[in-house]
Amino acid sequence: MERVVGIGGVFFKAKDPAALASWYRDHLGIELEPGGGAVAVFRWSESGTTTWSAFPEDTRYFGRPESRAMINYRVAHLDRMLEQLRAAGVPVDDHVEDSEFGRFGWATDPGGNRFELWEPAPGL
Repeated sequence: MERVVGIGGVFFKAKDPAALASWYRDHLGIELEPGGGAVAVFRWSESGTTTWSAFPEDTRYFGRPESRAMINYRVAHLDRMLEQLRAAGVPVDDHVEDSEFGRFGWATDPGGNRFELWEPAPGL
């Protein structure tokens, strides 16, 4: 049987895709593809994982009740990233979670989308 072997992309709606993509470029350092548009391609240069998970309909984990998804971004230094976002006036959750999988923090983009930042535990 054929099977899915990974996540090939993350796609979401935005009122102004170019402006939101620029915000992510400016605040999270996401490099956009040349030629305009709101596209970034992450090329894995080291081993790593991508997690796929379905949550209950009533979860509060994604922030606002109407949010249907949340993107988790892998970062090298969570504290530095959160401080950078705070300094830029980005709404950042004060809670940071430490777990066996690493450290997690959360912030919200200008479109009201909560996103997660993950500093993986060594070896992940």
